[in-house]
Amino acid sequence: MTKTRTRKPKLPQPKKPRILIVTPEITYLPEGMGNLAGKMSAKAGGMADVSASLVSALFDLGADVHVALPHYRRMFHLETAQLVSEELRKIKSRMPDSRIHLAEDRCFYYRDRVYSQGDGNAKLALAFQREVINNILNEVQPDLIHCNDWMTGLVPAAARREGIPCLFTVHNIHTHKLTLGQVEDAGIDAAEFWSNLYYSRPPYNYFESRDDNPVDLQASGIFAAHYINTVSPTFLKEIVNGWHDFIPDSIRNEIRNKANAGCAAGILNAPDPTDNPAIDDKIPFRYGPDDHFVQKRKNKLALQHALGLEENPNAPVFFWPSRLDPVQKGPQLLTDICYRFLSKYWNEGAQIAVIANGAYQQPFWDIQNFHGISNRLAVRNFDGRLSQLGFAGSDFTLVPSLFEPCGLPQMQGPIYGSLAVVHNTGGLHDTVEPLDWTHHAGNGFVFDTYDSQGLFWAMDQAMWFWKQPREVREAEIARVMGASLKRFNHEECARRYIELYEQMLHRPLVKAFGDDANPLT
Repeated sequence: MTKTRTRKPKLPQPKKPRILIVTPEITYLPEGMGNLAGKMSAKAGGMADVSASLVSALFDLGADVHVALPHYRRMFHLETAQLVSEELRKIKSRMPDSRIHLAEDRCFYYRDRVYSQGDGNAKLALAFQREVINNILNEVQPDLIHCNDWMTGLVPAAARREGIPCLFTVHNIHTHKLTLGQVEDAGIDAAEFWSNLYYSRPPYNYFESRDDNPVDLQASGIFAAHYINTVSPTFLKEIVNGWHDFIPDSIRNEIRNKANAGCAAGILNAPDPTDNPAIDDKIPFRYGPDDHFVQKRKNKLALQHALGLEENPNAPVFFWPSRLDPVQKGPQLLTDICYRFLSKYWNEGAQIAVIANGAYQQPFWDIQNFHGISNRLAVRNFDGRLSQLGFAGSDFTLVPSLFEPCGLPQMQGPIYGSLAVVHNTGGLHDTVEPLDWTHHAGNGFVFDTYDSQGLFWAMDQAMWFWKQPREVREAEIARVMGASLKRFNHEECARRYIELYEQMLHRPLVKAFGDDANPLT
């Protein structure tokens, strides 16, 4: 008797989690997300890079990832004649296979930058969130929402009402306050989720609070989200431990509550993938760890020529790449010691290149003019191409910030062989360790005491390294460049976010995508 084999029924495959990333800025989108993906670029800071890398990593994994963006028509280079394109019609009509969801409002269309000066950002934030809450959430039906900074601070409250897990990323500590009346006048029915928001004082009820109890948008996002993260582990610890008296109590207390509940993490940002001297088309001479010594000398001459500095490939060059903000970035520490430092190392040919905008630019001009040292101290407005040449042509990158949620220059510099000189705080602490060339460890120069003498000491340490034999410097810089390329990249950043998603969804994200997924490991 022949035995009949019964085939086991095929079990249904688990549904891929649908993830919606809500961000007011992004650098790029993967090509496979649509023909217009390459045009979707609107950047003001590191948030744009992180959002882009995360969307790209999720898309490459095969995730059902969607992104909500304001429709910056001018920045996306979508002129009127192009608005009839099939791809844009697909996006605008919310077809099922569209993964790009543009928040439509005239206030976005003709802008040439993401943020406004003054109070205009509140209008942009409300228009963006209105479209996300009223339309995009319903269309996407996400399993998880990832919001970014105060301009998305109402969305976690709406998500909590719907029972959708929400991650809220705190990129900085800036916030904005609006009343429920202002929110509702913008077209958002805040009465539906008013109890999930954070108010300036404890609310008695909706009607009592509607018109004179402002909502803190950043604190609301933190309060309502199921999980939050800052953009470096140490900055999170500093907030929880009470450092930095400029942080509003509302934000500190809510971050502290999330941390104490085990619902907070610190995840470092990463430089753009094009920040690599081997492929950077903004620098005249490309190089890698193996040939950096000769090529950096050529780039140094190009930098010196562009800035009017004395053209000397043997001169040690210190580069200032950050905005000249005395509240955070510490340019006053450098002006306090600038002439004294250059005088001490005059015979060595020491030079300082400042390529940055900001309120503190004038003191550098005053020092340059008073002492007649334009061949040793250069001051220029920020320019993307010139800034990249600054990394490629300098020996050291100065980042003496008082506080730093994350910071990127201290990661970019070592990738280009320009070792970072930093204050020991926040993201700087997480990315720069003291250089010990005798044991082949570390990647920069760190000072603990935030004053001009602390910076002078660290720059002295940098000069001590610079005076070592060529073979020592060449080997150490090659080591630091190679290690930095592996350590500071978007793949590692995205991997950490994906781990958080898995924790929030209570299931492995990669396995849900099938056996042909390409996990980030």
